[in-house]
Amino acid sequence: MTGTADPSTIAVVDCGKLAHCPALRVGLRLGRRGYGPPMTMGSPRSELIQGRLAVPRQQVPKQTPADRVRNFEETYIGFDLPQAIVEAGRCLDCPSAPCMQACPVGNDIPAALMLLERGELEAAANKFRETSTLPEMCGRLCPQEKLCEGSCVVGFAIRTDGSHHPPVAIGRLETFLTDQQRQRHGGFPLPEHRAASSGRRAAIIGSGPAGLTVAEQLQRRGHQCTVFEAWPDPGGVLLYGIPNFKMRKEILAEKIEYLKRLGVQFRTNTRIGTDISMQDLHDIEGFDAIFLGTGAWVGSRLGIEGEEQFTHVYSATEFLVRGNLEETQLPDDLREPPYVGDDVVVVGGGDTSMDCVRTAVRLGAKRVTLVYRRTETEMQGREEERKHAREEGVHFEFLTTPIKLFGDDEGNVEGIELIRMGLGQKDASGRPRPVPIEGSNFKIAASAVVTAIGYNVDEEFTKHAGVDTDRWHAIRVDPNTHRTNIPYIFAGGDVVNGADLVVTAIADAKRAATWIHQYLRGLDEAEAEPRG
Repeated sequence: MTGTADPSTIAVVDCGKLAHCPALRVGLRLGRRGYGPPMTMGSPRSELIQGRLAVPRQQVPKQTPADRVRNFEETYIGFDLPQAIVEAGRCLDCPSAPCMQACPVGNDIPAALMLLERGELEAAANKFRETSTLPEMCGRLCPQEKLCEGSCVVGFAIRTDGSHHPPVAIGRLETFLTDQQRQRHGGFPLPEHRAASSGRRAAIIGSGPAGLTVAEQLQRRGHQCTVFEAWPDPGGVLLYGIPNFKMRKEILAEKIEYLKRLGVQFRTNTRIGTDISMQDLHDIEGFDAIFLGTGAWVGSRLGIEGEEQFTHVYSATEFLVRGNLEETQLPDDLREPPYVGDDVVVVGGGDTSMDCVRTAVRLGAKRVTLVYRRTETEMQGREEERKHAREEGVHFEFLTTPIKLFGDDEGNVEGIELIRMGLGQKDASGRPRPVPIEGSNFKIAASAVVTAIGYNVDEEFTKHAGVDTDRWHAIRVDPNTHRTNIPYIFAGGDVVNGADLVVTAIADAKRAATWIHQYLRGLDEAEAEPRG
């Protein structure tokens, strides 16, 4: 530990953001660590808290920008055991556990970190697995600064010397624990107990985080699950939407292998509505229940002149899959790497746009520009990702939007016309509406253009499914049971909510699996009732 402050200068003070939390008052105690009754300032327990608040956040080792732009390996190298134990020791085990409340799946973070601090690594990893089906992925992909870490008291507590320390690195500790466990076991550990076969079958459409979660939960409850995937390999957005430098593909491959060992079956290269109908899944193939977890993968378009006219203009999905995956994992028409040339322009402001600019750098573009119509303050993606992109040489053009693409005589895009924007009144999103500034047009070179301005639900698929949808074509479900208007069809994740987080898809899927299980049990009970 370096840079440790003098504990005598530390006090636990209410910052005003979590006034409900007892951990910010003089009566704080380490509830679940068993340190006894409420303390008073100056007592041994008070000094213990002061000491924990004095420990600085441990720096997570990562590749240097100069190294990582030459490869697609994960940016973060990760904690070692001594670092992880020290970082876990910063947790105050707040009685109200605001970090746990902020987690969509309700991970018992204080309990997991307490176990890690004691060196009980297996139990600590299993504590995360009690509530999350994909903790090593959530540890890498969740916006912790808006969820668990954003509610961590350690990050709010004000020391008497006026200093602040960052919150506990919950996501990196979750990653460390579950990675270590898989290394010890040679893969994902199988559950000790599994239910006997129920004789019931469930079809899961889509193999992203929602689909994989439902398949695991139902298979463990004794129901035979088959996952249908339109792409050549299972994994959905986890495979086809997440670059290797954020999460290496081997983790997902290990998860798929674990599910196969559980008994889950996968049918890839199968598009529902084209290769087989939803009705046939139920009536002919005999699936008792169907879960729709196809996500929101249809990219929005710019709708500007030249977008459909020139080559080397890509949607974010096409650009990422062609730039990040092996040929065998892609359909025949997407197996060529994307052309980047010298000047790549990416339009957008979320995490997907950061994935695109960082991929373009690794593919060899000399200059990569991110165009966003608002300021950085309004960007919805992770600050960490923007920092990484800047470190890798990406240039940001804020308050700017494209109005036209232009190209050469051979039909290749060669530039983009932009216009400066001002900020007006807030729109429905709560952010200031961008307003074009007349006469501020300018042009920049663009050998390739990538559109990363949001994703939508596949209208064609939801129409074929025959379920009720809203005006954005997202599927309507009962919010408690995730059941659609068709009794045997359930849905969850982005196909219901619109583009959202991996962890919210998992939370949806866990609730849906519980109710699908109840539905399948109800079928057995109905068949067992005497007739007449």
